[in-house]
Amino acid sequence: DVQLQASGGGSVQVGGSLKLSCAVSGHSFDEYIMGWFRQAPGKEREGLACVPSRSDGKTYYADSVKGRFTATRDNGKNTMYLQMDRVKPDDAAVYYCAAFRGLYCSNYGGHYEYWGQGTQVTVSS
Repeated sequence: DVQLQASGGGSVQVGGSLKLSCAVSGHSFDEYIMGWFRQAPGKEREGLACVPSRSDGKTYYADSVKGRFTATRDNGKNTMYLQMDRVKPDDAAVYYCAAFRGLYCSNYGGHYEYWGQGTQVTVSS
């Protein structure tokens, strides 16, 4: 089985940076497509980024974070990261990492098989 644990959340000022991590336990991390999601109070879950399992694959971003957030993975460490830069007030949410085995990246949560517990990000002005 695969288990995911997100960490690194906390308080960040508007315009600041924060880096989230998602540690994955289990086998064959490099076979899983990985994704970052978030959910703010009263809002639907939003897919932010999808990191393909192949090292030469392209990472996909939601328009809301494109150019500000960078998602990467280190298959040697079984870990995925989300570098958050130029943070905005609307970025405040609980952030989740997720994984699934598939052929193509997806920002649709229904495709993902495994989920981490979430890490809270608050944004202060």
